[in-house]
Amino acid sequence: METGKTNRLGHLVWGGCDCVALAASFGTPLCVVDEEMVLSRIRRYIRAASDAYPGLRVAYASKAFACGAVIRHVSNEGLWLDVVSGGELHLALAAGMPPERIVFHGNNKKTDELAFGLSAGAGRFVVDNFTELECLSRLAADGGNRAAVLLRVTPGISPRTHRAVQTARVDSKFGFPVAEGIALAAARRALSLPSIDLLGLHCHIGSQITETYPFKAAARAVARLAWEIEAATGYLAAEINLGGGWGVDQLPTDETPPLERHVSDAVGAFRRAWRRHGRPGVPVGRRTGGQTEGRPSPRRYSWPVLYLEPGRAITAEAGITLYTVGAVKPVPGHRTYVLVDGGMADNPRPAFYGSLYHAAVANRAGDAPGGDYVLAGKACESGDILIRNARLANPRPGDLIAVYATGAYNYSMASNYNRLARPAIVFTGQGKARLVVRRETYEDMERCDLELAPGQTRLMEAAAGADTRHGYA
Repeated sequence: METGKTNRLGHLVWGGCDCVALAASFGTPLCVVDEEMVLSRIRRYIRAASDAYPGLRVAYASKAFACGAVIRHVSNEGLWLDVVSGGELHLALAAGMPPERIVFHGNNKKTDELAFGLSAGAGRFVVDNFTELECLSRLAADGGNRAAVLLRVTPGISPRTHRAVQTARVDSKFGFPVAEGIALAAARRALSLPSIDLLGLHCHIGSQITETYPFKAAARAVARLAWEIEAATGYLAAEINLGGGWGVDQLPTDETPPLERHVSDAVGAFRRAWRRHGRPGVPVGRRTGGQTEGRPSPRRYSWPVLYLEPGRAITAEAGITLYTVGAVKPVPGHRTYVLVDGGMADNPRPAFYGSLYHAAVANRAGDAPGGDYVLAGKACESGDILIRNARLANPRPGDLIAVYATGAYNYSMASNYNRLARPAIVFTGQGKARLVVRRETYEDMERCDLELAPGQTRLMEAAAGADTRHGYA
């Protein structure tokens, strides 16, 4: 049965699997991901990229949702992979991602992370500031390496999304501002440094953006900047990364345009701007004495390699989170709280950003909603609210709640607040389920604590019941 349908028992089905059976087998909270939906989104991006621009590269933004199973699909489908830390790089390599297709981001990469990226052979470094640029040059030179670099630039674009996920304002912690000639100065410096191969520019404007005009504005800004750098230095960017940030339908009432429109609109705007601001006959890369191998015809434009970096758009709608209701708590004259066994520890986005979700009673998926409820978590925070106005079918203790569109920025942002264990992840497809990330245990959470009483951990686990499904060893 298809994802999101109801079976003859009245249970929600995801990837052909009965969600009640999944919860019984793997416990809750549980992240459930329709594997075929993830693959379908990857392949749609590949087709859209191929239709929009020859050789356009799609790089999956692993910060959205990273685990070995996802990265293997990214690798096998021929995508590049965006990482932003040594930890994400380590996971990517452990999952078998070819290092030459890894793009190493991050606005404050430490020296050891840069060294790790160089030794691993990361294909691209997205440099965020002058300090990092100098450090990367020094490390590469000391190790006899060369670093392929894209400069992250901020053109001063503020899309209509939450301010916390706007990343291309002039006043931003990210990138070199285009304003005041700072991005141009960064290009000059990169071209002068030893062991740095400046390949081009990178621009990422934010997250969960559902309108195409900010992407078109960013594409125009980066194309214009590339030609301004060429006019000042003789260097024309060989690669342009237009970033990611395309949104998804978080609610049933959302009507986000298809990803294909995002790709075609952004690329189309780039093409027009490249012609408007440039001139034919100029080769990409650095010119040497007026002679460059492969110099284009004086009547033709030289086009850079383009990248897009989708994350949420690939995985968000493929995932749901299953919770068990512990109690239903009416507050007379106010609201009724439905308390579940997860919350902000496995999904902090409602608390951080006011993110909106919708839910259903998964064990009675065919029942009509009976009213509005507050879906609340178990953390010791009044702000631990997953959904403030959840339309649910008269939830009762023991019911199973499914929260939709949680396949991105949920597991990747999960924490151990209140010493809650991170949930397990199950991939489903064609009626089969497999565990791809096991649930954390109490022992896992205590592994780095160096001053525990010897022998006490196992005694406490035994007293707690040794139930591995709910976070015990």
